[in-house]
Formats: sequence, structure tokens, C-alpha cells
Amino acid sequence: MSNVDRLTRVNALLKREIAESLYRVFAGRDFDFAAVTVTHVFIASDLHSARVLVSILGHEKDRGGILRQLQQHRGPIQKLLSKHVILKYTPQLHFELDTSLEEGDHVLRLLEKMADANPEWTDTLPPASTPTEDEP
Repeated sequence: MSNVDRLTRVNALLKREIAESLYRVFAGRDFDFAAVTVTHVFIASDLHSARVLVSILGHEKDRGGILRQLQQHRGPIQKLLSKHVILKYTPQLHFELDTSLEEGDHVLRLLEKMADANPEWTDTLPPASTPTEDEP
């Protein structure tokens, strides 16, 4: 098994466990769980640190505050990780904002506007021609 395959599996496992840990750590606090999505985790090859990309929908004006809360509570999140994920090292988590989902939504809205403005641009295929007797 290659090291890349292992890291990919560890990234997926950490992504799932970090997302679940957020609910446990922030339960009973003024924190909007529905706004935060763990989109990617990239663990270092030495397993000592991991970049955790999160998307925060809504709360455009308070994204920095939400990221600060995540960073401030990374200790309890890491502690839960150490209980649920057995690794040689429990990685130190670094939370970062991921805007790729919003950028994708923006591109889709632009494409919709273009399609509405140009109805002749359709994604339907022309009707298939039926072979005639002359065609094989």
C-alpha cells in the first residue's frame, strides 16, 4: 500500500471525525452548526499537523469570529480525535476558510444568467438521425 493511499484514507477519516467533534465540543454554546462544513483535511506526511478547510455559509460578516472559535477550541477537538482515531500522533489542527463552494455557486449563477439571456443556447442534442437504406 502506498503512502499516498494511506494519507488519503486518513484525511477522509479525520474529516468525518472532526465534523462529528464539532457537534460535541460546541453543544450548548452559541454556535451555528449548520453553517460550518468541513470540506477537506490535508494531513502532513509526518502526521504531526493537519490543515482543516471549512466552508461557512451565511454569516459572511462573522466568518473570522467563527474561525477564531474553531481555532480556540482545537484542543478539545484534538482530544476527541485522539479517543476516536488511533494514529501514531494526534495532529495539531489548523482551521482555514474554504471559499470553493461559494465560488462554484457563483459560477453556476453566472451560467444560469447566461442561459436565461440566450435561450438559443440549449444543452439538448439534436434528434438522432435514423439510418437510411443507403447507410450501413
